[in-house]
Amino acid sequence: MKVILIKDVKGTGKKGDIVEVADGYGRNFLLKNGYANLANNATINDNKGQKQAESYHKEQERLKAVNLKEQIDGKTIAINVKCGENGKMFGAVTSKEVSEALAKLGYDIPKQKIEMDSIKNLGDFTVPVKLYTSVVAKINLVIMPE
Repeated sequence: MKVILIKDVKGTGKKGDIVEVADGYGRNFLLKNGYANLANNATINDNKGQKQAESYHKEQERLKAVNLKEQIDGKTIAINVKCGENGKMFGAVTSKEVSEALAKLGYDIPKQKIEMDSIKNLGDFTVPVKLYTSVVAKINLVIMPE
């Protein structure tokens, strides 16, 4: 029996896969629990259309990330922090502060995409920003005392 998986099924396949399964397993488990649809010409064509649309949207998202990388790659961001008399920072600079500084420049990048540990020293740092799976921009971060 051929079925098209609606959800990922461990040991059987991923969402959108067309798989050949035993009749009993397909009827009594996959179809009954809503994990799959019976594969016929109409559902196979729908599945192909969905895969094409999904790949198109992923490519558009990748192109958007590449465009954003070209804009922010090599940008220098200055962050002022409070320091004690001896030049020691109070607290640390995290990805949240870097995200807020980028937002002030007009770039909406969530803090989860900024790959850095908290910085506890003054100075210059290079921070990678993962915009997409294989698209990584590097920004220069300058931490100065107020």
